[in-house]
Amino acid sequence: MQDFDGQNIKVDVNLLEKNIELLVVQLTECRKENDVLRSELSSLQNILRSCKLPGTVGSNANDMGGNSEGVFASAEKVQVRQKLVLMLQKIEMELRNSQSL
Repeated sequence: MQDFDGQNIKVDVNLLEKNIELLVVQLTECRKENDVLRSELSSLQNILRSCKLPGTVGSNANDMGGNSEGVFASAEKVQVRQKLVLMLQKIEMELRNSQSL
């Protein structure tokens, strides 16, 4: 009876060790992916910071030529910036969720 229990324990320990090895590999891959995502997030944040919105210093109707094309371009810029901000927020939430696991 004790030999049978000892064998079961060895099998369980071996299975546990294999599972731990798999988890370590997955964790390492997740860390690499997180590093890549952080780098991309940082790049996107830098791009957003460099964008100028209408109404900021140095931006007025005279700078845009005072035509409807300039106004439209400004509206497009605002929309693009808003979309980028939403994407960044989603990425940050996913990064936080993956870190909590």
